[in-house]
Amino acid sequence: MQMNVANSTGQLQTKPARKAGGGARSRRTTGAKGKSRFLTALAVTAWTFYLYLHFSGPSGSGGGDPCRGRYIYMYNLPPRFNADIIRDCRKTDDHWGDLCASLSNAGLGRALADDGGVFTGEAGWYDTNQFALDAIFHDRMKRYECLTNRSSAAAAVFVPFYAGFDFARYHDDGAARDAASTDLMVWLTGQFQWGRRMGGLDHFLVAGRTGFDFFRRGISDVDTGRGNGLLMRAAGRPEHDRVRGQRRTRLMAFVGAPGPNTPVNIRVRDHVITQCKASSACAMLGCARSPGSTRCRNHTPANIMRLFQKASFCLQPPEDSWTRRSVFDSMVAGCIPVFFHAASAYRQYRWHLPKRHLDYSVYIPDADVRERNVSIEAVLRAIPPATVERMREEVIKLIPTVIYADPRSRLETIKDAFDVAVEGILDLVARIKNGEELDSGRPVSDDSPKNLYVSTESTFQPK
Repeated sequence: MQMNVANSTGQLQTKPARKAGGGARSRRTTGAKGKSRFLTALAVTAWTFYLYLHFSGPSGSGGGDPCRGRYIYMYNLPPRFNADIIRDCRKTDDHWGDLCASLSNAGLGRALADDGGVFTGEAGWYDTNQFALDAIFHDRMKRYECLTNRSSAAAAVFVPFYAGFDFARYHDDGAARDAASTDLMVWLTGQFQWGRRMGGLDHFLVAGRTGFDFFRRGISDVDTGRGNGLLMRAAGRPEHDRVRGQRRTRLMAFVGAPGPNTPVNIRVRDHVITQCKASSACAMLGCARSPGSTRCRNHTPANIMRLFQKASFCLQPPEDSWTRRSVFDSMVAGCIPVFFHAASAYRQYRWHLPKRHLDYSVYIPDADVRERNVSIEAVLRAIPPATVERMREEVIKLIPTVIYADPRSRLETIKDAFDVAVEGILDLVARIKNGEELDSGRPVSDDSPKNLYVSTESTFQPK
């Protein structure tokens, strides 16, 4: 195409002159027409070159495009779906604490100073709120190297709706809790990209809450269930050597308090706490609350990490949700997680955690603990030291995949949780386009490890 335009320009320049004797006026007219045609040709050349670059970029066939197959289109949502929701962060004070304080540093929270050698002593660690993922992921996506403003060239579409923050401000406020998600569905289904791109199957959003918080079945004004019905609608580099070099003086550790919200017959956390308190090999950080407060004043990042750095295994029983924030805090400290239910990790995080569960974790069925026929300490002591070291190495390898790097920096050689999630989304959308039957979830028993470090002779007798 460029070559053809160039040839036309050459023809204008070499067109034979008029016969002699035409006069000055005729020559001026001919010159003006020639100049006009020449400018027209230049304009055509410029537009052709622009269109060539524009349409052969992201979707072109050139093998040198590093973003080929990785382009993501991000909606520019009206502020009521994100920015305005954040302005209401003070509404969460009564239940979730001050989320406003968590929005500094691109959602990572306040910077942490080195506290007695617990952290690295360098900048890069933050007191991140466990519910701040909406803002963190959005800010990171703004800096994604393969972001495109042409939805037709994108492999997937990101919807920056702050669903987690919206839940926090209206989690039990009648019809108000469903207003934003209802409005979003109306807005999305009216967009060109929704109807022309797989009916929304290539769209994704990220929320810093459990899926349970968005599965309330009743969406009427009189419904009093917890959460909202969003999902019921149709439409920093870690210092690995530092982690390896920790002197782990305790076999196991637990951070938390008994959970009053779970029926006693299935409250495995209480049994875990009882065993931890009865063992000199277990370090525990209970919950010390100030009068009138729902937060544990002693659960500071430094105190928690200091404890996890001293232990080889960290106990992670479920409570109000299958997975605890403590799971990932402990892994960052190089502490091997001990799970009591397959849903705590094995049925989730399939992009971030290995399929070979026992390579990085220990699994003890919660029923064995509740029925008092298994000693957690005995199970962990039965694991050979060489196996413990191999498991810790696997945990260390996983650290980048379970943390979010500062979006204002750039990781050159490792992938963090954002990178893993984006790759997972792109792969998922590609499989949908290929017509694959996707796994919608297997029974818990299918995800449970078959070879357990459990000795039925190691019984626990409470003191």
